[in-house]
Amino acid sequence: MNHGPPVDAIVVGSGPNGLAAAITLARAGRSVRVYEAQSTLGGGIRSAELTRPGFVHDVASTVHALVVLSPFLKTLPLAEFGLEFAHPGAPFAHPLDDGTAVVAEQSLEETASALGTDDGRAYRKLLAPFVEHSSDLMEALLGPLSARHPLTMASFGRQAIRSAAGLANRRFRDERTRAMFAGVAAHSMVPLDKLATAGYALGLIIAAHTAGWPVARGGSQKLSDAMAAYLRSLGGELVTDAPVESLAELPPSRVVLCDVTPRQFIRIAGDRLTRFYRWRLSRYRYGPGVFKMDWALNAPVPWRARECDRAGTLHLGGSMIEIAESERAVWEGHDVERPYVLTVQASRFDPSRAPSGKHTLWAYCHVPNGSTVDMSDRIERQIERFAPGFRDCIDERRMMFPADLERSNANLIGGDIAGGAADLAQIYARPVASLHPYATPINGVFLCSSSTPPGVGVHGMCGYHAARAALRV
Repeated sequence: MNHGPPVDAIVVGSGPNGLAAAITLARAGRSVRVYEAQSTLGGGIRSAELTRPGFVHDVASTVHALVVLSPFLKTLPLAEFGLEFAHPGAPFAHPLDDGTAVVAEQSLEETASALGTDDGRAYRKLLAPFVEHSSDLMEALLGPLSARHPLTMASFGRQAIRSAAGLANRRFRDERTRAMFAGVAAHSMVPLDKLATAGYALGLIIAAHTAGWPVARGGSQKLSDAMAAYLRSLGGELVTDAPVESLAELPPSRVVLCDVTPRQFIRIAGDRLTRFYRWRLSRYRYGPGVFKMDWALNAPVPWRARECDRAGTLHLGGSMIEIAESERAVWEGHDVERPYVLTVQASRFDPSRAPSGKHTLWAYCHVPNGSTVDMSDRIERQIERFAPGFRDCIDERRMMFPADLERSNANLIGGDIAGGAADLAQIYARPVASLHPYATPINGVFLCSSSTPPGVGVHGMCGYHAARAALRV
């Protein structure tokens, strides 16, 4: 490894949290060097021509509502470094077997009006107060445990602590509305009857009505590139093709921040960890993985419900009961015949991602952690279920098993894209229950990955909070 001159801070990993940590330190006047194991920067926010030349696919994360709403990332001048967003006509849609779809518009009012009198009124009553105070809410949700905005958080918490299935059944009468709510809640990769899964659905729906669910124009790599360019403008260094096998091989620095999950940290920290802390990290639980697919298409997806053409993200899984059963089975370690499928058709709104007249499509389904089962046919059958003739549009496909995802990014243990199971026990107790979750027993060494609060999502707040803790050293 090329050490170079001494620096104040070293960051291991260039995912959004690693870059956010490095930027926070550099803005505070510290000299910073980032080491990235892969040849390209970005961790989970990278793009590549995975199928054919000219087709840009996102390797992992692709929709970036939280980038727009993040209390930290929205302060960065990323537009000056080439970042642009493409906004779909509607953030997301949920097609149904009768050939119709429930569509979430960016306008809360338009969405509620389309849900019918009773469910529209319930939807408006539930969400309007949070959309109105979304800035305060996101600041509180994406921060460490604190007493900021107590009234907003108390109101949100009363609803968010519920299970997604419980809240949907209590609030909504129509199975269509319940299905839509379940489709959003299933982003959590946690069974929908578990406490706090309603919070995931509420947070994502609030984001849809506040900022939309945009994609980075030209691919998610543009977000990583913009953050890296801004860091360089602040004097930061970035070193690629530099895997860190042990903290001992790093050059001297005042602090080290690790954008890694507990399993990797145990490996690279070695015997410098106390026995008790190592034991606590070893008990950290990873959640289900994903089986991901990318397609090069010769035509847009032929959705039966034409209103789906306007949506950037689609949740495929039919009714709330079907989605709940699928997610429960995966959580318990079983493969499913009709998986819940999350798909994004970015090229409809960002033509730079494919040659003229062509399209890309991105999708995944949840699978047991480390699964080796080929889910490609089941995913394509789910898409065909709501878009007959889809397979006729395929020019080429690319599959990524959980092991492939982990090879592309060591943080994706067993294909877990959330940095660890995101059930109630690990929402804030990440990676251990502590008032100082970013600190480790090693002086000057901190964790800053999505395995720390506030957890999963491209918001950079794990890195920001960890860097703020490091600056107090």
